[in-house]
Amino acid sequence: QVQLVESGGGLVQPGRSLRLSCAASGFTFSRFYMRWVRQAPGKERELVASIATTGVTYTSEFAKGRFSISRDNDKSTLYLQMNSLKPEDTAVYYCNARMMPLSDYWGQGTQVTVSS
Repeated sequence: QVQLVESGGGLVQPGRSLRLSCAASGFTFSRFYMRWVRQAPGKERELVASIATTGVTYTSEFAKGRFSISRDNDKSTLYLQMNSLKPEDTAVYYCNARMMPLSDYWGQGTQVTVSS
């Protein structure tokens, strides 16, 4: 059974940091392209960052210099280090595993709220 379980979200003050984790099971994690996607209230989902099986990363413009994606294939875990958080980063953050065209898995999401 495929599972992606996010953790590490919560309420944090502006300027502080959080590290999100996504524990994967039920599939060969190292063979999957991994992404963090977020959805703010009333907005569409947007890509935060991605990491390929090779370790090559992509970070969306709004996250550059603040967020960092990484993976530990031995632990089947995806990470998102988020620094200098802003109120506009408030969203539900989802972990996504892809090996197109057939495999596209999503976690249940973890809430991140940035507020003073």
